[in-house]
This record gives sequence, structure tokens and C-alpha cells, in this order.
Amino acid sequence: MRRLSIGFRLTLWYLAIFAAAQLCFGIGMWFVLRQHLYSIANEGLTAQIEDVTHFLESQKKKNMTLVKLREEASEAYDLEHSGDFLQVYDEDGNWIFRAPSLERNQFPPISPGVVKGTSFQNRQLGNKPFRFITQRIEVNGRSYTVQTGLSTDQIIATLSLFRRYLLMLAPLLLLAAASGGYWLSRKALSPVDAITQTARNIGGSNLGDRLEKLTTGDELQRLSDTLNEMLARIESAFLRVTQFTADASHELRTPISLIRTEAEIALRKSRGNEEYREALRHVLLEAERTSSLIEELLSLARADSGRESLPLAPLDLRATITETANDWRQLVEARNLQFNQTIADCELPVLADRGSVKRLLAILLDNAVKYTPSPGVVELRVEARNDKAVIAVRDTGVGIAEQDQGRIFERFYRVDKARSRALGGAGIGLAIADWIVQQHRGSIAVQSSICNGSTFLVELPLQPASAVLDRSQANAFTDYADNSPERPRG
Repeated sequence: MRRLSIGFRLTLWYLAIFAAAQLCFGIGMWFVLRQHLYSIANEGLTAQIEDVTHFLESQKKKNMTLVKLREEASEAYDLEHSGDFLQVYDEDGNWIFRAPSLERNQFPPISPGVVKGTSFQNRQLGNKPFRFITQRIEVNGRSYTVQTGLSTDQIIATLSLFRRYLLMLAPLLLLAAASGGYWLSRKALSPVDAITQTARNIGGSNLGDRLEKLTTGDELQRLSDTLNEMLARIESAFLRVTQFTADASHELRTPISLIRTEAEIALRKSRGNEEYREALRHVLLEAERTSSLIEELLSLARADSGRESLPLAPLDLRATITETANDWRQLVEARNLQFNQTIADCELPVLADRGSVKRLLAILLDNAVKYTPSPGVVELRVEARNDKAVIAVRDTGVGIAEQDQGRIFERFYRVDKARSRALGGAGIGLAIADWIVQQHRGSIAVQSSICNGSTFLVELPLQPASAVLDRSQANAFTDYADNSPERPRG
């Protein structure tokens, strides 16, 4: 079943809320009007009670009998409209005045002993609605029960007319509310339609397109801005993947083409053993380069997917770097380069992965050796500075132009592609080095100029010696517990 659109649902909710509010308002106003009209009627009835009280008080000095009092009451109220529905009884239940209309309709008298204070009642008299007041009054030391009423035809008619108007106007108001609600919902959601239409047209070929920039300052503007930011991230990731695929294909095509060419040349005619061995040596060299490139590509792919993480553990950086430097010294000097190393004479406790640190240093030293012609100098310096371990690899090589320094950590980026290819570089090493440094929560930077060499600076956060010691002791205890023979339990 197809769901209703958001605009239609908003209209229904708006209509339902408006209808409920209109219903509550109409009922509330009807009760307010009814209460007000009956209050006016009550004031009129109370005024009639006060008039009867004044009449009885005026008879105090006349010392009248019951019969005489009845005659005076008849003279006073028979001709007045205030007495049309009046009856007065004394405390013994003797009536003093009783309106003919009440006698004709057999209106029952009220027992004086039942009346307590003042009460109002709505009653029918001859199929007509009336409102009566019953009150006990004290005059000249005697108690009287007074009951009088008035017709409520006008009150009923007014309430009925008010109710009729409400029922007549309610559908019109609901229709106007529905139309207004639908118009407002369409106006409010029109930017969403524009966003939807634009988003539907964005694909892999036009990821540079963006949604319409809204200036409404509300949730829709925040939604549009967020979607544009998301599209920018998607475009950046898509371009990186596309560039990565193109560069990887290009890098893999070259060694594979060389392997294929070398094999085809070797198979064109019969050759001696030395020629075949030389051809196989070239094939093996290119295969090794290809294998190394594939391993680096896999490392970058795992890093991008988040599956590649380094197991950081307490490590003395000085010892690891010293070991790596000793391994590289012979290779550097074999290239007729001078190798200098200055390593701090104190411990450099860090949380790091030993293999990754050696790989990082190998990448930096390899680049320094490749791009430093002999005779030249490669220098390795390690020191502690401001709670950081600083590794500096400096060379006196060809240097890097300023416009290229911001991109050398990008994948497959090479300053001189022809020269890099001849030296066996694929432009991935520094990208891997940058990822290793990020995994160690450090930073890497380069300082260089053409013909004046380059200096790569790596900063790794130092750890408190006590923390490293505690971790080392815990690891040693764990190793001891894992390797110790099981003891019999006593």
C-alpha cells in the first residue's frame, strides 16, 4: 500500500488539530454564553426576591392578619409582571400570594422546612421552559418562603441560534483550514522537492553538481548544506578511488609489459644459457617490483577500508632506530654516500608498532639514498623535544620544488616521473609513511629546496616512563605466566 505524501499527511494533521481546536472553542464558548445568560436571569430573579422582601418589610407597622396580607399582596403583584410566576408562603405553610398561572398549571408548593438558603431550578411549566428561584427570607421576625420564576425562551433560542451558526460555519472554516494547510505544506516542502529532483539527477558523471543553496535559515537549509557536504565527501572519495585505480593500472601495466616483452624476445630464437639467464633475471627483477607494488597497494586498500590497524605497544624508540640505522649504514656507504647519525642518549618511550616504525624509517632513508647523487650526505637525527620524539632524515640530494611539497604524500604522485621510474619508485612510499605516522598520532613534514636537499621531520608523542614501565612489567608477567609450567594444586 502506497503511503501518503508528507505534504498530505501534514495537511491532515493540521486539519485534525484545527478541527479539535474549533470543537473545543465552540463547546467552550457555548457554555460561557449559557452561563452568562443564566447569570443575567439569576440577577433578575434575585431582584424579584429583594422586591418581595421590601414589600413584606413595608407591612410591619400595619399589624395585618393573614387575610389582609393576602389582599395587599394581590393588589401589589396581580397587575405586575414580576408576580406572574410568584408564590410566597409563611413559616406555617400558609400561602400569602400565589400567581394564577402557577395554580392553573398545578405548580406544587415547596415545603418551608425543605428550603435551605437559595436555590435555582430549570423547570417546565405548560411545556415552556422556566427558571425558578427558591429562597427563605427573614422579615419582622418571621420566616417566609419565596419562589418566583421567569421564562427562558429567549435564552434557549439564543443558545440554539449560536449552536446553529457554529454548525454552519464549522465546515467552511475546516475547508479554509484544509486549503491553507495544504498551501502552507506545499510551500514549506517545495525546497525538499527541489532537493529531491537535483539529487535524483546526480550520478557518477556529475558528482560536482550541488543542491540549490537555501537561505531560509531553518532545518531545510541545514539539510541542504549537510547533503552538499556529504556530496563533496563522496566526490572526493570517488575521485580518489578513480585516481587510485588509474594510477595502479598504469603502474602495473609497465612491469607487466616489460616482463611480456622480455619473454617474447627470449622466445623468438634459440639463445645460449647466459642469454636466457639474463632474460630470466630481468623478468625476476620486474616480478619482484610488481610484487612489492601489489603489497603496497594492498596495504593502502586495507588502510582505506579501516581493516588495517597497528598494535601499539610500549617501545624504546631509540633502540629501534639504532638497529634500523645499523642495517642501512652498509647500503648507504655502498652508494658512495656519507651516513651520519645522531641519536639521543636517553630512552625515548613511545607507544608504537616496532615493525611499522622500521618501515617508516626505511621509506625515508630509501628516498634519501635514491635522490642523493654521490658524493653526498645522508643524516639521521633523533631527539626529544617538547614531550615529542623527533626523527629527522636529511639529505643533500636534488631537493623538492615548493609547489610539489604539498603533494608528495599523495598516492602515486612523483615529482619527476621518468626519473622516479628509473630509480624504481612508484610514488606510494611516502603515502604509506604518512599513514603510519597518523596511526601513531604523530605528524610528518618536509623542508626542501631545489639542489639543496630535503629534510623529513617526524614527530611522535612521548609517553611517561612510568606508564611504559607498567605496561612492560605487565607484558613480562603475562609472558612468564604463559610460559611457566603448570604447578600442582595443593
